[in-house]
Amino acid sequence: MTDQSAQPVDIPAAMLSRESLRQARAMPWKASNELRRLLILPCAWWVLRGLDLGPGWRCYGLPIIQRHRGSVIRIGRRLSLRSTARSNPLGPNHPVIISTRRPGASLNIGDDFGMTGGSLVCDQCITIGDRVWVGANTTIADTDFHPLDPERRRESPLAAETAPIRIANDVFIGMNALILKGLTIGEEAVVGAGAVVTRDVPPRAIVAGNPAIVIGELSG
Repeated sequence: MTDQSAQPVDIPAAMLSRESLRQARAMPWKASNELRRLLILPCAWWVLRGLDLGPGWRCYGLPIIQRHRGSVIRIGRRLSLRSTARSNPLGPNHPVIISTRRPGASLNIGDDFGMTGGSLVCDQCITIGDRVWVGANTTIADTDFHPLDPERRRESPLAAETAPIRIANDVFIGMNALILKGLTIGEEAVVGAGAVVTRDVPPRAIVAGNPAIVIGELSG
């Protein structure tokens, strides 16, 4: 295994795209967001420096990265993280948190991943495909964090059950959702706002509720 701290991190070009400039004229707060993004580039690079990270990343506010030295975090191209209330009208209530907490943990994310003020917590394995968007304040965790049995919790408070999570390409997850351990979300599925996902979601299904159930499917 290579030393992830030695991997170079691409620093995005400071120039704004024509589309960004067009949006800034119509929505001035976007210009402010872009200016803040550019100003924090050196700090963002420092925060992300230990990751195996593809080019074209954007950070609106600084995320919180907690990487166990014996774990791996791989993220593809054009990552977008929004960690401040000003960066999204849904108002993220904390910075994006990306955490691997055990040796051997593996967090793998594809291209064009976007997340607003949520948490990705990996004790074992989380695999996320391409073009996955995660709404504000969502939590994805492959661990129970603590044992459910009281006696075991007293003896070993961190010995929680874990199970891998797999999220396929083109999944959309609404705000304030909770994705629990040991499940697969199929391609192009939609997870409704506030859903608590405890079991597999079929491809192109729409799920909502606590616990989440299938309420429809994408047409076409």
